Amino acid sequence: MFGKLLNHTTDGQTVTLHYEKQTAYLHVLTDTIINVFVPFHTKEHLSKAIEGGKEQPVSFTLQQDQESLVLSTPALSCRIHDDFKLDFHDKDGNLLCADYRGRRIPRFTLQESLVELSRKEGHEVNLSDTVDHPVQCVKTLDEGDCIYGLGDKTGVLNKRYYEYENWNSDIPDPHEDCFKSLYKSIPFFIILKEKGIYGIFYDNTFRSYFNFGKENNSYYSFGSTDGNLDYYFIGGSSMPEILTDYTYLTGRMPLPQKWALGYHQSRWGYDSEETFRGIAKKLQEHRIPCDAIHFDIDYMERYKVFTWDKTRFADAKTLLSDLKKQGIKAVTIIDPGVKVEKDYPMYEEGISNGYFVKTPQGDTYVNAVWPGDAVFPDFGRPEVRSWWGEHLRFYTELGVSGVWNDMNEPASFNGPLPDDVVFTDEDRTTTHAEMHNVYGHNMAKATYEGWKNLTGKRPFVITRACYSGSQKYATAWTGDNQSLWTHLRMAIPQQCNLGLSGMPFIGTDIGGFGADTTPELMARWIQTGCFSPLFRNHCAIGSMNQEPWLFGEEVLSIYRKYVELRYSLLPYFYDLCRVCEQTGLPVIRPLVLHYENDRNVRNMNDEFLIGESLLAAPVVDQGVTRRLVYLPEGVWYDYWTHEEYQGGQYYPVDAPLDVCPLFVKAGSVLPKAPAQMYVGQIPDPELILELWPGTGSYVHYRDNGEDFSYRDGAYNEYLIENRDGQEAGIRKLHEGYTDYPDIKMVYISRKKRA
Repeated sequence: MFGKLLNHTTDGQTVTLHYEKQTAYLHVLTDTIINVFVPFHTKEHLSKAIEGGKEQPVSFTLQQDQESLVLSTPALSCRIHDDFKLDFHDKDGNLLCADYRGRRIPRFTLQESLVELSRKEGHEVNLSDTVDHPVQCVKTLDEGDCIYGLGDKTGVLNKRYYEYENWNSDIPDPHEDCFKSLYKSIPFFIILKEKGIYGIFYDNTFRSYFNFGKENNSYYSFGSTDGNLDYYFIGGSSMPEILTDYTYLTGRMPLPQKWALGYHQSRWGYDSEETFRGIAKKLQEHRIPCDAIHFDIDYMERYKVFTWDKTRFADAKTLLSDLKKQGIKAVTIIDPGVKVEKDYPMYEEGISNGYFVKTPQGDTYVNAVWPGDAVFPDFGRPEVRSWWGEHLRFYTELGVSGVWNDMNEPASFNGPLPDDVVFTDEDRTTTHAEMHNVYGHNMAKATYEGWKNLTGKRPFVITRACYSGSQKYATAWTGDNQSLWTHLRMAIPQQCNLGLSGMPFIGTDIGGFGADTTPELMARWIQTGCFSPLFRNHCAIGSMNQEPWLFGEEVLSIYRKYVELRYSLLPYFYDLCRVCEQTGLPVIRPLVLHYENDRNVRNMNDEFLIGESLLAAPVVDQGVTRRLVYLPEGVWYDYWTHEEYQGGQYYPVDAPLDVCPLFVKAGSVLPKAPAQMYVGQIPDPELILELWPGTGSYVHYRDNGEDFSYRDGAYNEYLIENRDGQEAGIRKLHEGYTDYPDIKMVYISRKKRA
């Protein structure tokens, strides 16, 4: 395809490679990041994920030997061959990644005699040996390679042997392992080798495909229907380093407001002022701490965005004010589809300014969503984002505290949007085929920037659809899951892979969105969900209500126990969000992130870390009251009993219905808060420091939890030295905020197991 390498030129840190049939580029961004770029579609990168310049000064060399041109940085080398075949090595010369040279041979083929029979039975049959895409790359796989990331795709943690598509999709069917695409397109993955590790970010917004060894165990491929070959090779010595570099490129989650880390109650079907007041009253009566109630589409006037139904909500402003006095914030859903209706301001303004996407013939494109016929804002245009953001004033003036963007794949009811619908990418005209996967991303950006401008506070924005880099603007949830044990099990690898894909503030609908949950399933789901950064119980109209008091006193007591656990650990969660903003490391982490050399954790689907100090091993199967738990190297303590365990082995652990097995790493410091019904109920609470046996250190962070003044230095950082769980030393690393009224030390005594 490329032919022989004729010559090369260098301009700064970009190497231009002149082949017989094509020109390609390698751009050295840092010691560990090299961009590979072939301009098939446009001469520019036009990235939606990467904002601002990312190039750092790097001293690199180019040397020609008999076989190749070798580009070397202090951390990586790339051997450049004819036909644009690239081989990446680490600084010690170990081969990390090589382009595949052989013939593509699928592992499984179907005899022609069986093709017709299979089709008669309704099976989809692919007759071609391989699937080629207009833009693609094929690379070698070694026997022990494990693959992680790619967002919230269904299935297990390790994506080896599976194939996926990036095309943001609203699919109402129960999501099973065979689903190739869901709501999000995050084209980043990490390959952990027996010796070495690397990441690849394939920055292409067209419909994309990833085959991780399903076609053949010797290679993997990624490609797209259009666009450029534009990927970033990221090398490093550990998985945290890879993730830190990836989030350096695409951005990191800013600190959320503290209340956003609290418990959220929601349901599609809360449809009146009386319902919301009743839910708030029940939460208080049953002593369930809560910081937010979500308003689904029922609050709108005939599902029109930026409206509030005055029949069922006579005085929305007073309602929201009364809820806020109880510590409960309002989060409102907003869909992108604007109803086609004369004299409806959002529609009329958008039409008069030409703000909606158009058909190839120049007419405003119309499809249908909840309000019926609807039109779609062209969020790729800065003026449209500003227009949308300014209209958020409607919500801020009513007292709304956060926004929940839904249906932003964009979803539609009268068939999908055609690929040739005309969209805009900043100042460039393009099509739906290119902008589909970043529609939710651009809507989140519009919402985040608008909310920040209007309030000055850290915006709380939830999104269903997103792309790489959306973590700068929004939290996310895994979409319309179901009240199924399989979906509870899947929640762990989904959230872990989202975290490994740079999207750390995530969660699942606790109890399941669709179908009907059971008391046991709800009890087990709250035990997993209380560790999700986005901590929300949500379900669909027509399904069983999922308020915790509806499942009997035993489940209610369990539910309260784990919501209270979450609130006690809020200082720890907030610290982890600070770490995420600084390093890109997520809150929920697969064990492999910190123990990548331990073969036992490379396919661990039912345990996870919360930071580095806590390990959760929830029960995710019906009827189970005792489970096998693996603890990695080191010493660990049972959170509930304080019993000591030696790591590097499996243990059978009791897990009755009210117990989620939870372990603390030796030497940990766990910052905690006193009991509260909502964040801020105690205006300036004391800090409780739990010091667990062992030696270690911990950095704790404190600011006002609301605005961006911390970026100007208005925060405190404390270094806490844990001296074998018997005494502690505290000193300030940074002082720019008020001190705690009191710091209480709690020393945990080790207990030997019987």
